[in-house]
Amino acid sequence: MAKAKSPVATHRARMERKGFVRVEVNVRKDDAGLVRRVAAALSDPVRQSEARRLLQRFGEPLKVSLKALLASAPLDGIELDRSPAPGRDVDL
Repeated sequence: MAKAKSPVATHRARMERKGFVRVEVNVRKDDAGLVRRVAAALSDPVRQSEARRLLQRFGEPLKVSLKALLASAPLDGIELDRSPAPGRDVDL
């Protein structure tokens, strides 16, 4: 006689067939409820498209060029000129 699957294994297999995957994350205790609500919204057919659209912004890289990033850096009070001294002599 074959051993019956546990209810947890049956549930996980059913979710996998539906295209879901199990994800484990570590968050602060205060954020646990928020993460659960986000996960619930992403798995709800009524709310998933809106939730996904809102969350996509967090995955997009910043569209700032390196030149613009350097130009916006706070460099007040930082000396950027190098000393003309060639350094010390090294005996090779």
